[in-house]
Amino acid sequence: MPLPDPFLLSDLLRHRVRCDQGLDHGPGVMAWMHPPVHRLLGWVSRPSALRSSRDVWRLDQCRGMDDQQVFVKGLPAETDQLTLDRLPTLLDADLLDRDGQRLGQVADLAFVPTTGEILYYLVARSDPRLPGSSRWRLSPERIVDQQPGRVSTALRDLDDLPQARASVRQDFVRRSRQWREQLQQLGDRAGERLEGWLEEPPWEEPLRRDAHDDQWPESRSTPSDAREAWDDENWSDPGESRRDRSRPDHDEDPWI
Repeated sequence: MPLPDPFLLSDLLRHRVRCDQGLDHGPGVMAWMHPPVHRLLGWVSRPSALRSSRDVWRLDQCRGMDDQQVFVKGLPAETDQLTLDRLPTLLDADLLDRDGQRLGQVADLAFVPTTGEILYYLVARSDPRLPGSSRWRLSPERIVDQQPGRVSTALRDLDDLPQARASVRQDFVRRSRQWREQLQQLGDRAGERLEGWLEEPPWEEPLRRDAHDDQWPESRSTPSDAREAWDDENWSDPGESRRDRSRPDHDEDPWI
């Protein structure tokens, strides 16, 4: 497949180089660039770990890539590491603010594969070799001056640049802040609902006798009726009533 547009230099160097003759020329090791015009000309691979020779490839030799390899057409230019160390580059240069204080280090760049135009550089605050560190985008227009190992800008802080990737710590802090804001919003909503419930009238009013009490049925008993219904004087033993009806008064005593 073709190279993605834009493409990171670190992704290109991560692939091994294989030419159209089927030879493996090793992994990429560094970029070949022209800093005055912010253009990537090509890259360098290391065919053998035992030899000091390096293979230099032009960017237009690239024909495609897969997950592990980048395919090139033609032969490379052979050179040594000492010669490559004298090539100008902005990678690994210190980024300075408007007061000349160090803000970070240029760690990577994004380029257009067809033309080699560098769209932006990626800046790391700490050691760029640390995994999961943050990256900020530095466009070439923000660069005021550039010298070997140093890039001067008019920035006051790295936060003046757009962030391309957050570190694990910063991402955790950002997520924690979002969680706190969401919990605060939920707490505010719950407080508003509770205040609304407290301001509402009670669900049921106690029953009171008013003008409608006259419409209640007359058969409804009152406390005096209850006392009359349970008065002992109105109740007698059923057996005693039967004796009264069946015998005269002198038969009440069974021993007579």
